[in-house]
Amino acid sequence: MPTPNPAFLLERSALASLFEALHSRGYRTLGPVRRDQAIVYDELASPDELPAGWTDRQASARYELVRRDDDRLFGFTVGPESWKRFLFPPRIPLVSITRSGRSFTADAPAPAPKRQAFIGVRACELAAIARQDRILLHGPVVDPDYRARREGTLIVAVQCTESGGTCFCASMGTGPRAASGFDLALTESLSGGRHRFVVEVGSPAGAELVAALSLPPAPEAEIAEARAACEHAAARMGRKLPAGEVKAVLERNLSSPHWAEVGKRCLACTSCTMVCPTCFCTAVQDGSDFSGTSAERWRVWDSCFSAAYSYIHGGSTRPQVASRYRQWITHKLAWWHDQFGESGCVGCGRCITWCPAGIDITEEVAALARQAPRPTGEGA
Repeated sequence: MPTPNPAFLLERSALASLFEALHSRGYRTLGPVRRDQAIVYDELASPDELPAGWTDRQASARYELVRRDDDRLFGFTVGPESWKRFLFPPRIPLVSITRSGRSFTADAPAPAPKRQAFIGVRACELAAIARQDRILLHGPVVDPDYRARREGTLIVAVQCTESGGTCFCASMGTGPRAASGFDLALTESLSGGRHRFVVEVGSPAGAELVAALSLPPAPEAEIAEARAACEHAAARMGRKLPAGEVKAVLERNLSSPHWAEVGKRCLACTSCTMVCPTCFCTAVQDGSDFSGTSAERWRVWDSCFSAAYSYIHGGSTRPQVASRYRQWITHKLAWWHDQFGESGCVGCGRCITWCPAGIDITEEVAALARQAPRPTGEGA
C-alpha cells in the first residue's frame, strides 16, 4: 500500500497566500473561471476570481451552470476545456520564412519555457496529462514545445467530492481521488461552519510551498473526512465503462452493424476530439502574405473525424462517418493498450456532454457488448 502523502490544513482566508507564493516564484496562475455560461480555464490573479458558489449539471449533449447553496470554490466537475491547451496548444508556429531579393531566411521559434501553475486539476485530468507525458515527453520522439511547457508547470490538484452527470472515472481507475501526479492536492470542506482545505503534498516543490506558508498538519479526523468525501463521489457516479473488458468487446465487433447505426447519428463535427484531454492528432498548415515576402508553417490540432485526416493520394481511406467513429473509439479504448500500455480514455465524460448528437461512449460500448460478433470483413 502506498505511503500516504503528508497532509496540512489551509483556511479559505489563507488561500490568497498560496497565490502570492506562486507569483513570487514566477508562476503564472491558471485555473477555473466562469465565462460564457461555462467553467473554463484562464489566468487568475487571485482566488477571488474562482467560480465560488457555482456548479454544473451535465448529461448527454447538455451542460448548464446553476447556483449552489454554498460558497464552494470548486463545487463543479469539468467543463469544455482541458489543461491540454496550455501544454499542447491548439496552434503553435513551427517555422517562419522571410524572402529578401533572391535569398531567404528560415527561423524556427525556440520553445519559450514559462512557469505556470495549474490550480484545480482533477484526478481524471492528472491521468490525461500523464498519458500525454508518455507520448510527447517520454516517447521515442520528444516534442520540444511540450517539454518546455511541461517542465515549467506546477500542479495544484483538487480532489473531487462530487460526481458529475457524465463522469465515469471510477470505472477507469483514474478518479475521483488522485494519489499522485500533483505537487499539491486540495480537498475542500465546509463542514462545521468552516471553509478550509486539506492540503496533500506530492512533490518537493509542493513541500517547499507548504513550508513557506507555515501550514499546520491536518488532524486525522480532517484527513479521514476528506477521503470519505471522495469515496462518496465514487459511489454516486452514474456511468461506467468496464475498463478491463472494453478492448475485447471492440475487437470482436469490428464488423458489427452497430457502427452504421452510430454513423447515422454522428455529425463528424470533431467536438469529441476537441474536448478530449488525451487526443493528440495534429496537422500542418502553411500560409504566406500577399506580397510573397514571408511565409509561416503552423502545427494545429486535427481530428480523425475529418475526412481529410485519412486522405492518401486518391482519396480518404475512411469516407464513411461510421468508419471514422469506429476508428476513434477502437483506437482510444483498445489499441492504445497495444501502443502505450493503457487506455486512451480517462473517464472525464466531456465527449458525452459536448456531443451535439448526444452519443454516449459508455452506451455505445454497452450496445456492442450485447452484439453477437460477425465474421471479419462485414459491416462498416
